[in-house]
Amino acid sequence: MKKALVISGGGSKGAFAGGVAQYLMTKEHRHYDLFLGTSTGSLMVSHLALGMLDELKFLYTNVRQESIFSNNPFVIKKVGGENVVTINHLNTLWNFLNGRKTFGESKNLRKLIKENVTREMFESIKNNQKEVIVTVSNLTANQIEYKSSNDCTYEDFCDWIWGSCNYVPFMSLLEKNRQQYADGGFGALVPIRQAILNGATEIDAIILETEVSQINRIPSKNPFSLLFDVFEFMLAHVEKHNITIGKLAANSKDVKLNLYYTPTILTTNSLIFDQKLMSKWWESGYDYAKSKREELMSEFRPDVLPKEELQQR
Repeated sequence: MKKALVISGGGSKGAFAGGVAQYLMTKEHRHYDLFLGTSTGSLMVSHLALGMLDELKFLYTNVRQESIFSNNPFVIKKVGGENVVTINHLNTLWNFLNGRKTFGESKNLRKLIKENVTREMFESIKNNQKEVIVTVSNLTANQIEYKSSNDCTYEDFCDWIWGSCNYVPFMSLLEKNRQQYADGGFGALVPIRQAILNGATEIDAIILETEVSQINRIPSKNPFSLLFDVFEFMLAHVEKHNITIGKLAANSKDVKLNLYYTPTILTTNSLIFDQKLMSKWWESGYDYAKSKREELMSEFRPDVLPKEELQQR
């Protein structure tokens, strides 16, 4: 039996995935051999492989815009108590004048990764016979690549995590080995099939979107917001495709697949890192996993009836 934990992309919504993983690992005592992540998921899997849940929670509930962006292309304003995102024209112009290829820069995220995914952690993952895989999009070769902790040096592994998280053109472009890499979610937002190809016989997949589409977007006001909406549209369909392929692969290989979606829409812009919201999402993820488990238990134990039904009988 080889068990895998898969975490999809989703930016700040990764806090919800952390709560789900915390419940599964601490209360259900799930032990995984393989950890796969895309984008924000790639940031989480090293900590999860080592059971460093408290450290991961601290990271995800204390991160700010400044922790990610060295040049932030966004301006976030409060309008009617809600976060509204517009373009930071000055920062974007500065990037273009300096010959950069993207609207913003996420070099601070690279530093954050080095500070929180240490060389000691990397060696410990190998020594504990765990495997951590992150997903990147190779724009030069036009293909998805999966980078395993078993095949990388520490420095390369940090680069691949960073590349997996870089939501271009709003964040930095990773240029490595004469090739250009970007967010793994552009091709494999939920790498379930890859977990199966790596031998997983049981998979818990945390998907940072609702199972059924629940949103009608507000019409775009400028080219910047239109570009963001187009990307979100494409990623939504990449996600559905990944899940469909994953389910088919699981059925054909007789792999047990457990899917954990967000029960509600958490945010319409996952590049906003709000500490209060992310703390709330972590707790929501924990509570959701707990309620889902209780629901499954009641299905498998028909003798356990809801309180109201017992009273009626």
